[in-house]
Amino acid sequence: MEELLKNYEHVIETISIVPSDNGKFEVSVNGDLLFSKKALARHAEPGEVLGLVRNIVGE
Repeated sequence: MEELLKNYEHVIETISIVPSDNGKFEVSVNGDLLFSKKALARHAEPGEVLGLVRNIVGE
């Protein structure tokens, strides 16, 4: 989370990480779902969420 805010605070209006049961979570930025452990049935790889944010901001 810290790395996302450090690098993209200028384009991120909102960021949410929603924990749920069994360690599942979803990451949304500006209302767009970027990663869902529940949907993918796996953990995010190191740097994966940051890369997804990079994709949506065009860097």
